Amino acid sequence: MFESLRDGLGSALRTLRGRGKLTESNMREGLQMVRQALLEADVSYSAAKAFMDRISEEALGESVMKKLDPTQQLVKLVHDELINIMGPVDHSLHLKGSGVTTLMMCGLQGSGKTTTTGKLGRMIKVRGRKPMFVAADLQRPAAIQQLQVLGEQLGIPVYTEPGAADPVKVCTNAVAHAQKTGCDVLILDTAGRLHIDEELMQQLVRIEQKCSPDQVYLVVDAMTGQDAVNSAKAFNEALELDGVIMTKLDGDARGGAAISLKHVSGVPIKFIGTGEQLNALEEFHPDRMASRILGMGDMMTLIERAQQEFDKEEMQRQQERLEKGEFTLDDFQRMMAQTKRLGSIGKIMSFIPGMDRLSGMMGDMDADKEMAKIGGIINSMTPAERKNPKLIDLPRRRRIAAGAGVQPNQVNDLVKQFQGMADIMKQMSGMGVAGRMSAMQNLMRQMQANPAAQIAPSKGNTGKRLNSADKAKLRKLREKAKKKKKK
Repeated sequence: MFESLRDGLGSALRTLRGRGKLTESNMREGLQMVRQALLEADVSYSAAKAFMDRISEEALGESVMKKLDPTQQLVKLVHDELINIMGPVDHSLHLKGSGVTTLMMCGLQGSGKTTTTGKLGRMIKVRGRKPMFVAADLQRPAAIQQLQVLGEQLGIPVYTEPGAADPVKVCTNAVAHAQKTGCDVLILDTAGRLHIDEELMQQLVRIEQKCSPDQVYLVVDAMTGQDAVNSAKAFNEALELDGVIMTKLDGDARGGAAISLKHVSGVPIKFIGTGEQLNALEEFHPDRMASRILGMGDMMTLIERAQQEFDKEEMQRQQERLEKGEFTLDDFQRMMAQTKRLGSIGKIMSFIPGMDRLSGMMGDMDADKEMAKIGGIINSMTPAERKNPKLIDLPRRRRIAAGAGVQPNQVNDLVKQFQGMADIMKQMSGMGVAGRMSAMQNLMRQMQANPAAQIAPSKGNTGKRLNSADKAKLRKLREKAKKKKKK
């Protein structure tokens, strides 16, 4: 997400930082690089121009140029303007205290509208409300069946009218049905088209007039870039949107649509889809997104996601065990299972400041596969070995390695790493979620400062990951050995 923009802005700021004393000339050059990074990230021309007009005036002023570290001041200006151009955002769904709240979903075909309807329904249900889906997309084949499958997975009822041809009538009948059945949030999944046309807009306008929805949301695909921005502008002119839900933002390396949308259409992004799972719908926070774009991470979102996804009872049991000084390989495996709920290792690292650089250092190593390998090693141990890894001698290592399909030295690596981790976890026993995240962040920073340190069980014979200096020494020793052999 935002990879090209992050790289472009990072390059511009690093260039300025390497100039020593900044002058108006090289500051202008740096600002030009910032502008180029925005345009290359598919930010619309009008949004990029407005962005640059605002920061250029301040960046070239005395208040910035005479600062001890003007580059840091420029970072702050870029950060603040990113927040300004993407926000402000009201995340409230404005659900009524009594009666039925009606939410209308619209969008073009392929934007992920029906799946997003499911995600929004899940979010509302988790908040203690009683949602109902309305299958009003009579245009796309299998749209009704898709919504019914989602409703069954989530335990949310779906209102349908088999054989119906008028979506306006389906929606008005659904509102009356909801009032009778005790549903308090009605989500209308309306039809889309491959492109914007008059028939689609008129149909949506009639549904809005008849049902008077409390909120109207447009679902757009981030991967379509400025087409998504233009769609938002056209839909808003016809329906007066309350917000945009942007899907597939995690797959868009440029992210220009997210930055341009509010400026061009006047409609804020309310939620973002960050994956295919039904829990992968997040509130869009411009300040957090600005931090992620500038490589500062997003710890608040990670903490919130952990609080939502982690099993509270299991967390309490782990806390009690840690307070007693107990942390076994079984506990570690359960902790890995909890962490997996947050997404891939790479995704988690993207939320932690500086971890995008560490991810690059890891190269092609598949962290998720390595974690699966660790799980296989632990599963090959007996309950007694998992409780007390000190029991694992050479014969046991060989047996565990054979069961897990790894080398004995990798079992030994895991045991050694676990002992260090157990000590850290015991130190973190008295901390809350935020404290633990901070401690893990410090641990990651140590790893980042020493990339030669072992990150996961290696495939080599030594169980250690060599840095470039060690590799050079090893080559020299091998060359000397060959020369001696020839003599």
